[in-house]
Amino acid sequence: MDIAATGNTDSTYYATLDRRLVAAVKGIHLLASVSWPAAAQQQFLQDWRRGNASLPSIVYTTHDYSATRAELASIHTACDAQHPLGDYLRRTISSWRIATELLENLGSAKVTDYSIRLYGKPGDALPGSEVNNVDAARHFISVAHELGEGDLIDQAEYHLSAEQVQATLQKQIDAFFVHHKISVVVDPDLVSKAAAGPTRIRLRSATEFSEYDVHQLLEHEAFVHSLTALNGREQPVLSSLARNSPRITATQEGLATFAELITGQIDIERMQRISLRIVAIDMALRGADFIEVFKFFLGEGQSEQDGFSSAMRVFRGVPLTGGAAFTKDTVYLHGLLSVHTYFRLALKHRRFHVCRNLFAGKMTLMDALRLEPFFEDGTIKAPLYVPHWLSRARGLAGQLAFSLFANRIRMDRVEQEFLARRGNLAETAEEA
Repeated sequence: MDIAATGNTDSTYYATLDRRLVAAVKGIHLLASVSWPAAAQQQFLQDWRRGNASLPSIVYTTHDYSATRAELASIHTACDAQHPLGDYLRRTISSWRIATELLENLGSAKVTDYSIRLYGKPGDALPGSEVNNVDAARHFISVAHELGEGDLIDQAEYHLSAEQVQATLQKQIDAFFVHHKISVVVDPDLVSKAAAGPTRIRLRSATEFSEYDVHQLLEHEAFVHSLTALNGREQPVLSSLARNSPRITATQEGLATFAELITGQIDIERMQRISLRIVAIDMALRGADFIEVFKFFLGEGQSEQDGFSSAMRVFRGVPLTGGAAFTKDTVYLHGLLSVHTYFRLALKHRRFHVCRNLFAGKMTLMDALRLEPFFEDGTIKAPLYVPHWLSRARGLAGQLAFSLFANRIRMDRVEQEFLARRGNLAETAEEA
């Protein structure tokens, strides 16, 4: 199809369909629908400390989304699969349809299957590799254990209150988002440590944070999740780019974690947390119940509060008795490696602009490539905000160029040479 020849007529047509899509899914918030109340944590930990813990009792509110699916099907039919905008809408519609089916089955094991269709599962191969996500997770956990056993790294100091973090984040966010207001609030009802939306970032009260946490929250939540939502709201044609459709989750989380990595703000403890969640999901699918998974996190050094929060993430929306899981947290490593590869390829082929395009809204890596002509003709606006690290393209290019070369080095050979030389040095020292 000659995209240029279709002109504004197609853009107007698909803008209308896009508005219908946004209207159809208004009010659907998948992650909020599977979240647990803070009271569940309080009750469980109280019972746990008394020695009589039992599985939490979680009640979910379900709705009938048949009318929503009918509207989505109508929009899907009206989209030309051969047109990039039509293809984008059809893919987005398909993910929303699966999400509605998941939400209609909250509390049942069926949620697992829908979750896997949206997010993948433990054991999925990583992009361009024979290694799967569980293998990678166990690798990072092993590295964390090795480093934690000696004096190689300092333990992160958790000495900052939620209120201190709130003030620090608010100051930096206000200085960056000059055309919008994002509020940082302390939330006593939040079970997870932090959560971000387009205009609000929530922090769990009565929680201590580390310096690493502060920088990770800024790069991950503010300068990716909130940033892409606000940029999506600026789009004149595809307003759906402001919404968190399930299909963009891997790219969004991968991009946010990549931001932590490229700015030097990710630490081994963070990689361990991400990896432990994948292993825990695998445990749950193999039959471990909520308490067994909770104990697993405690055994890995997490506090009772964090252990509950981590186990909760695994069992959102599903039975707690084992054999079921909410698999969203498998996307982090997959997404990180996919985004890292995407940036490296863009550098290699001198197409760095496709990296910048990723921040124009909430989209997948392939969306940014397929929709490239619409960035060029102005149908999709360039991002209003971009992270500081992306605007310093020369520095980023230097890091990625080194990464490209370093990947050619065989670490097994380097290790053999290192051990051999260390042995020779030891012999020389003994002779002396």
